[in-house]
Amino acid sequence: CPFSSTGPLPTCTIRLDREQISSIGRLRRRGEIHSLYLQQNQIEKMENLESFPSLRFLCLAGNRIQRVENLQGLPYLSALDLSHNLIQVLDTEELPRSLRILDLTGNQCTRQDGYRDVVVAALPQLLQLDSQPVHGNTAQEEAGGGSCSSSEEEEEEEEEELLPGLSVPFTVDKDFLVDLRRELAGRVRWRRRTSLEEHRARLEELWERRALLLAP
Repeated sequence: CPFSSTGPLPTCTIRLDREQISSIGRLRRRGEIHSLYLQQNQIEKMENLESFPSLRFLCLAGNRIQRVENLQGLPYLSALDLSHNLIQVLDTEELPRSLRILDLTGNQCTRQDGYRDVVVAALPQLLQLDSQPVHGNTAQEEAGGGSCSSSEEEEEEEEEELLPGLSVPFTVDKDFLVDLRRELAGRVRWRRRTSLEEHRARLEELWERRALLLAP
């Protein structure tokens, strides 16, 4: 069945996941909608999304979409989830330059040569691609890798570095924001642990070399 304006729609967020929807029908303009959930349906084409000109978050994961298209009417789109569809070739010209989070996991297009570099080059504001951070202050982390403790404030600052400016548009969808922040905070802690382990390994290697040089 198509998704269309047959009745009143809720404001701010629309959740129509797992509803056996086969297409996105024409809708009257809904400027107040910021988040649209259409995952786990049977949608084959991205269309008629210009009805939501203020959209910040769009989830179309687990559908039957073959092409990324018709997103030009979404100038504020910050997060796009197209994971586990049927996209074989990705045209980056069809992606809004406003994107900060993009997930194409499970699509054939992610196996293209140079896929990640091409996408990152095309999206100057992108912070996260396929659940992996694009921008991160790794140099600063390595420099401070010898520290055995890090405050919650430092983790929050690094989290904000990964996700700047998204708290305002996503306040309409608190569950999504909480989950996203929890995931990013977990990655911050993992990266810090990894940096600390690498730092300790380098120190051990230096001590071993020093012992060999000083051996009689």
